[in-house]
Amino acid sequence: MPHTSADTPATATVSTLPPPAAPPRHRWWILAVIGLAQLMVVLDATIVNIALPSAQKDLGFSDGDRQWVVTAYALAFGSLLLLGGRIADLFGRKMTFLIGLIGFAGASAVGGAATSFDMLIVARAAQGLFGALLAPAALSLLTTTFTDARERAKAFGVYGAIAGAGGAIGLLLGGVLTEYLDWRWTLYVNLVFAALAFVGGVMLLQRTTRDKTATIDLPGAVLVGGGLFCLVYGFSNAESHDWSSPATWGFLGAGAILLATFTWWQTRSTHPLLPLRVLLDRNRGASFISILIIGAGMFGVFLFLTYYLQQSLSYTPVKTGLAFLPMVAGLMIASALASTVLIPRFGPKPVVPLGMGIAAAGMVWLTGLDLNSGYATDIMPPLIVAGLGLGLVMAPAMSLATAGVGAEDAGVASAAVNTMQQVGGSLGTALLNTLSTTAVTNYLEGKNPKDPMVLAQAGLEGYSTAYWWSAAFFAAGLVISVLLYRRGIPAGDPDAAPVVHM
Repeated sequence: MPHTSADTPATATVSTLPPPAAPPRHRWWILAVIGLAQLMVVLDATIVNIALPSAQKDLGFSDGDRQWVVTAYALAFGSLLLLGGRIADLFGRKMTFLIGLIGFAGASAVGGAATSFDMLIVARAAQGLFGALLAPAALSLLTTTFTDARERAKAFGVYGAIAGAGGAIGLLLGGVLTEYLDWRWTLYVNLVFAALAFVGGVMLLQRTTRDKTATIDLPGAVLVGGGLFCLVYGFSNAESHDWSSPATWGFLGAGAILLATFTWWQTRSTHPLLPLRVLLDRNRGASFISILIIGAGMFGVFLFLTYYLQQSLSYTPVKTGLAFLPMVAGLMIASALASTVLIPRFGPKPVVPLGMGIAAAGMVWLTGLDLNSGYATDIMPPLIVAGLGLGLVMAPAMSLATAGVGAEDAGVASAAVNTMQQVGGSLGTALLNTLSTTAVTNYLEGKNPKDPMVLAQAGLEGYSTAYWWSAAFFAAGLVISVLLYRRGIPAGDPDAAPVVHM
């Protein structure tokens, strides 16, 4: 996360400050407060997915628009994370943390009370904005609270477990809240998390010394945020205005130009948001690309499989959440296996491409689902396969993305990992949703759109198209990772592994 590195020298030069600010008897309570805030941020990447069919029915938005409920949050969160870290340095971590909590809770309340699609999207984008303030401040507070190496390892282990399990908890909690209360409670529940974390933060956290030398790269933030928005909007625009529309290619072209300008600006800026030296190492570059692809594929699976299970097979929201657990279990098992056994023995070059290939196979397997598919025989096996493949990629890619970076770049490298995952999710969801809805439209040409069976088959055609394209993403990832990763076992620092928001 942003600016862990900025905290390290500060801690070294004022080493007498952290103990009074966080007495030993309060440290683990502070971890509980920070962990609660982290859980809230992570939950919101998946909790709304299960509620989407209910929200769509209630607010009446189209299939083409539904992806914005996911994308608005992920895009705002991912594109502003790097900026959020600089703001935490500039205005103080405690203040940034508390403002992030208040803003996140307020945006959640607005989203829960949404009376229109536009109101919901604005609230989701605001959640992402305040989450981008909250997450880096939380990680910086954790870093400065736990100064003992052994205690810090335990604290980061807990924090990382919350980040990893948050996606699964979100799917389950989203199902329970949607089925037994209302889809709006998938947003209202954040008020409970935020209130508890805010009270704990006010009572336990101490004000930290502001870094008066910190500056904010506003041109860089505008360029990268605008570029990413144009790309996502361009892909989404293709669904409603066709791929031949000048607006579609106009937005895509503008996005490419803005991101190219951002890249150039990072070489000129005195305090760049993302120093290019972080990306230029072959292993790190391959890892960032792998994380981008994994984000695109994983977010797509959650979205389209949720609709398939609820609309095509009439699963309840709770049953839908439970259906994803084998995939999450496979992901966690493969991640542990890759981290502890495969990477230390073989290095990333064979492991990451293998994971990409297995994930692609899982996606291809999912294309065979139909209206009569059974869970145990047809749905769970490809989900487990996809989870295993994702796990083999995620653990080494996330670790190697920060391996070997200088101390001054450790924080920004961690932030870039989270950014790549969220941006991948935004771009992938927008593109896959456009391709899916286009496939549905093409299937319905010349057919009776009022026939329930025709509509059901059209839906299957859309889901299958999304899975095929996800498989293509992973196949491209296989080729890229084979070409870019260096042979051999990397000498990385296990303590440098970033915490990633699912």
